[in-house]
Parts: sequence; C-alpha cells; structure tokens
Amino acid sequence: MGPVFADRVDAGRQVAAQLADLGEGSAGEVVVLGLPRGGVPVAAEVASALGAPLDVLVVGKVGVPGHEELALAAVADDGRVALNPGVIAAVGLSPGEVGELARRHAAELARRAATLRGGRDPVPLDGRTVVVVDDGMATGATMRVALDVVRRREPRAVVAAVPVASIDAAQAVAEVADRLECVLTPPGFRAVGPWYADFTQVTDAEVRDLLRSAPEGAD
Repeated sequence: MGPVFADRVDAGRQVAAQLADLGEGSAGEVVVLGLPRGGVPVAAEVASALGAPLDVLVVGKVGVPGHEELALAAVADDGRVALNPGVIAAVGLSPGEVGELARRHAAELARRAATLRGGRDPVPLDGRTVVVVDDGMATGATMRVALDVVRRREPRAVVAAVPVASIDAAQAVAEVADRLECVLTPPGFRAVGPWYADFTQVTDAEVRDLLRSAPEGAD
C-alpha cells in the first residue's frame, strides 16, 4: 500500500473531516494544539476547518542521567511536570534532584515555545475542548505526555487527533484521551513517513508563519 496523504495539509484536512462536529456552534470552546514541528501544519488545517484558535505545545521527557531512555518525568513549556514515581523510586533520586532536572528541561522548552510563538501569548485551555494534533504516532509516547500535560490545565475535554498511527499507539492513546480520531491504523505499520507522498521536514520558520497567520484565542 502506497502513501495515503499527499502532504501534511492534505492529512490535516482528512483529520478535520473526522472532527467536524466540534466546529458546530462551538466558537471559543475549542482550541487546537500542534506538536512541533510536524504536527503544526496538520493542526493548522484542523483549526481552520473548526474556526478554532491554533497554538503549539512543546513537551519533553526528563531522562535518568546516563540512561535518558528511562523517563523520570514529563515536562511542558509552561513548567508543569508529570512525575513517573516508579522510575524515580527505582533509580533512587531525591525529589530535589528530580526537581532540578525538570526545571532545566522546562526552561529549555519554554525558550523553544516562545521562539515558535514569536511573542504571542499561549492560548488559554481551561474549560475548553483541546484537540492535540500530530502528524502521526509510532509509539504514542509523545502524545500521551502531551495529553497528560494538557489535563493539568483544566480543560473540559482532551481529544487526540492524528492522520496515521500504529494499532498499539492508537490503543494506548485511546486509554488516556477523552476521544481519539485517527484516519488510518494500518497493519504492519513501521513508521509515519511512508504514508505521506511529501514528508519534508517542517522548519521552525514554517511553524512561526502558521501560528502568526492563525487567529489568536481570547480569554
């Protein structure tokens, strides 16, 4: 089976079609967040179709020093931290040590988010339906972190939306989202890129342009 999506714009339009009900009489109630960088062009199409504000969500994991594949915590660009108590207990780090590692990561993510937003303020999420968009999910790990972070901002509901995902990733994300929309979950999934005819890397400048051209959300 060959590519299903011409590019991220095409993929975003297909995702938006599955979320059309969110645009019905919901002005000001829906916010769309793109995961940089590849998720932002997809999210821009979703936001445009829904008439919703577009923003970026920069998240990352805090790895165990020397074993970064083990996540001590997840952090977001606003400094919020989601701890992984099991890993923390296993490696024997103190709360102070974990906190310092998280602060360093959060500071870097905040700088990156500010650069991508180009001076715009983050769109408020409290009390709104938040749609978190990426260009695909291989493991779902990044999306799960993003949803965890968004929930801490007191939204009304959290929706995960992607064009393509592995079956395992879709199942894992569905367990933590209020709603999951995925256009395609092909058997034998190996990577996101082959499902796009054009999977050119998205630049920071392109992300800034998309955010700049999108309407800003009001409080």
